[in-house]
Amino acid sequence: MKTRPKIIISTLDAERLERLIDSLPSNAFPGKDELEAELMRAEVVDPMDVPPTVVTMNSTVRFKVESSSEEFELTLVYPRDIDASGSKISILAPVGSALLGLSQGDEIEWPKPGGGVLRVRIVEVTYQPERAGEYHR
Repeated sequence: MKTRPKIIISTLDAERLERLIDSLPSNAFPGKDELEAELMRAEVVDPMDVPPTVVTMNSTVRFKVESSSEEFELTLVYPRDIDASGSKISILAPVGSALLGLSQGDEIEWPKPGGGVLRVRIVEVTYQPERAGEYHR
């Protein structure tokens, strides 16, 4: 796997994600180890210092999965916020975990459950709570 791009996470997201992961059984979801590793390597900054093009929790992001060339626009959410709209992706889904902390233009390879990798590229962060001044959502 190629070197992963730098990722930036707000202190609020980091704390909430660590609590979420700690509350789940060790085999709760495929990719748990990868998500924990991403949180460990992330640059953690104050919510007001998150650059406006970084994918944070509750951001809406346009991205491509390179293997299919399909483009998606989804909001990255905590599991409790998933609904039937089809417009959200859980942080616990492999693509959801891959999106966190990336910036527009970044690409990352992320392990798929059952083997292989997904190559995900961020096209645009169309909405970011921090950019909108919503620091405590």
